[in-house]
Amino acid sequence: MDGKIKVGIGGLGRSGWNIHARTLKELSDKYEVVAVSDPLEERRKEAIAIFGCRAYSDFESLVKDEEVELVIVATPSHLHAPHTITALEADKNVVCEKPMATNLREADLMIEAANKSGRMLAIFHNSLFAPDYLKIKEVIDSGKLGRIVLIKIYNHVFSRRWDWQTLKKFGGGELRNNGVHPIAQALQILGNKTLEVFCDLRKTLTLGDAEDHVKIVLRAESSPLIDIEVTRACAYPQNKWLVIGTHGGLVGNAESLRWKYFNPASLPERRLEIEPVPDRSYNFDDIPWIEESWHLTKVSQSSAAMFYEKLYLAIRYGGSPPVPLELARNVMWVIEKCFEACRIE
Repeated sequence: MDGKIKVGIGGLGRSGWNIHARTLKELSDKYEVVAVSDPLEERRKEAIAIFGCRAYSDFESLVKDEEVELVIVATPSHLHAPHTITALEADKNVVCEKPMATNLREADLMIEAANKSGRMLAIFHNSLFAPDYLKIKEVIDSGKLGRIVLIKIYNHVFSRRWDWQTLKKFGGGELRNNGVHPIAQALQILGNKTLEVFCDLRKTLTLGDAEDHVKIVLRAESSPLIDIEVTRACAYPQNKWLVIGTHGGLVGNAESLRWKYFNPASLPERRLEIEPVPDRSYNFDDIPWIEESWHLTKVSQSSAAMFYEKLYLAIRYGGSPPVPLELARNVMWVIEKCFEACRIE
């Protein structure tokens, strides 16, 4: 098949409307929103006015729409697994918002349904296409920073929440809501390695019963240690990114990055010495640093648009989903390990 992919969006909330619907409108040469579903009538009317589409009050009616080729599951987190499986069984391709599911067992059932149906299941880990992350990957892969020792990925804010995403029964909490982003990025950097997972989960400011402070450390053999913090209780936010390497380092955030490094051949040759230092000082190298930077520009394509560009090619011309299902499953595996290790009272 060629031409536009006919899309049905399930759920017109924050992500369904502000991310998916908006992005597909920008990519109107490749996608056409032909149907939506949402229990709120005002949201359905808004979609009809903008897209001229059909609108249903329930998800089940959406997946029965014969024109829909691709269903976007942007319903509340605890419904991701059942809605995804329903759509796959209705012979639809599926984009499922993060978190993929509420637990690893649900994720495995989703993958099983995708394999059985022969349709594409793509989990919306758009952070893997974020401009800052792609630049950091480029710098790390270039080898300029030498052997990478430590990577910190911090998402710090100070803010209460009191919506449905603060409740365990809806699959809420900061780990599944925002923690999935740095976890996915970390796993892609580490590759297919056997992991050790340390986690600390705490409830601080949220009005719900789910965690809003997450600390994760991932360790694998012959790999950098990755330190992740996602918290809503930090009054003094630190940089989002810190990369420590043997030939240099990188620091920055989603809008701006800077890094410096040196050529090892530019340093004088040294030998280990145990004799007293003549001036009683520490050893010191005058390092000829090379400094570079990156800044987000207005013309930079959004992570969501990059995801959907790759998805279009995969559906229309064959290939793998933008995010490998194995990686998406491994994100759920890390989340499962965190919940096993920590009990939130």
